[in-house]
Amino acid sequence: MAEIIKVLKGTKDILPQEVNMWQFLEKKADQIFSKYGFKEIRTPIIEYTELFSRGVGDTTDIVNKEMYTFEKSDRSITLRPENTAGVVRSYIENGMTRLPAPVKLWYHGPMFRYERPQAGRQRQFHQVGVEMFGVKQPTADAEVILTAVNYLKALGLNDLDVEINSLGCPKCRQEFKNKLKEVLKPYFNDLCEDCKNRYEKNLLRLLDCKVESCKKIFEKSEVQEVINSDFICDECAEHYTELKLYLNKMGVNYTENKLLVRGLDYYNRTVFEIKSNNLGSQNAVCGGGRYDSLVAQLGGEDTPAVGFAMGMERLISLITPKEPKKLDGYIVSNFPVDAFVLAEELRHQGLNVEFDLTNRKFTKQLEKASKVAKYAFILGEDEILKHQVSIKNLDNGKQITADRATCTKMLDL
Repeated sequence: MAEIIKVLKGTKDILPQEVNMWQFLEKKADQIFSKYGFKEIRTPIIEYTELFSRGVGDTTDIVNKEMYTFEKSDRSITLRPENTAGVVRSYIENGMTRLPAPVKLWYHGPMFRYERPQAGRQRQFHQVGVEMFGVKQPTADAEVILTAVNYLKALGLNDLDVEINSLGCPKCRQEFKNKLKEVLKPYFNDLCEDCKNRYEKNLLRLLDCKVESCKKIFEKSEVQEVINSDFICDECAEHYTELKLYLNKMGVNYTENKLLVRGLDYYNRTVFEIKSNNLGSQNAVCGGGRYDSLVAQLGGEDTPAVGFAMGMERLISLITPKEPKKLDGYIVSNFPVDAFVLAEELRHQGLNVEFDLTNRKFTKQLEKASKVAKYAFILGEDEILKHQVSIKNLDNGKQITADRATCTKMLDL
């Protein structure tokens, strides 16, 4: 016997009994995002590597450590580790810059990062997200956050914490970086290895470090004084104040978190995370923010933009499991030709039905029907002669006989 080939580490099959949960997330995304005017876009899962090195940032862990990259025809190709850069590329390449603002897009699909697999995090994982282009005002930030909150509520996640922060613009952020670098310099040797590298290449990422020794350094009074300083310029401060005003008006409860920086280089001004307290433990389920320089960075015109992404595996782990959808009907009959004909008749009338392809005993067929369908369509010799069918409600046991041409009108579907 040949050796069984198993799925790659960090990937998993989504089995038929699990697919209904994924379809539920996708259907709700379409419903909620469409209400806000977002239209679905589907980009390739492979892109040129420079899209991510230029877009995501060559100082990030994603680009440095986690991308699946390979050479083909002398070009470096990468499986997408996130989808914002791909959506921006498509926005530029397909002339969407000429469309009236705002241009609102949403997506869902697989992403790939080489990292240690753990619960809710795989090397092939899935995200759902939105991107909005062309609006610099904080109304766009507020609407994107509100869209995310309402999507999560539509999934049944109501106990939500929204955290927001402003990273300022490149100019005022640089002044903040200089002060932070200066105050952390005496503690440089006590930082973890990742933070030592970030100190020169990506300073703000230090604030997102989860290593306890680093967190203790950031808690020191002189470091906290810099972190909590109002470093952002007047224009950025006004943008942030207006955002909070809109969130207050919309009834979005939020907290301000000065340590919130997000892990990607392209963010400026607004960044946010949404955490869920479902099932008793807090989980970050959504992250996003504003990225006004990314379109120009990837070859387009200066275009303000804002968006978010959510991990679909994480969402599924937090929502109540959905029962697999049952068939509308299952045909029970020991006349396979007639059963086949009836099945097609009912399918053309809009029902989802099956029949026993192996023509097992009547009792076995009825037993199967009770497990997989709402109704049993019983087709015996009498029913065939009279062009009728007996219909049994498998929930309450009630049974009627009806003409085949009109029987579907009697069903509560």
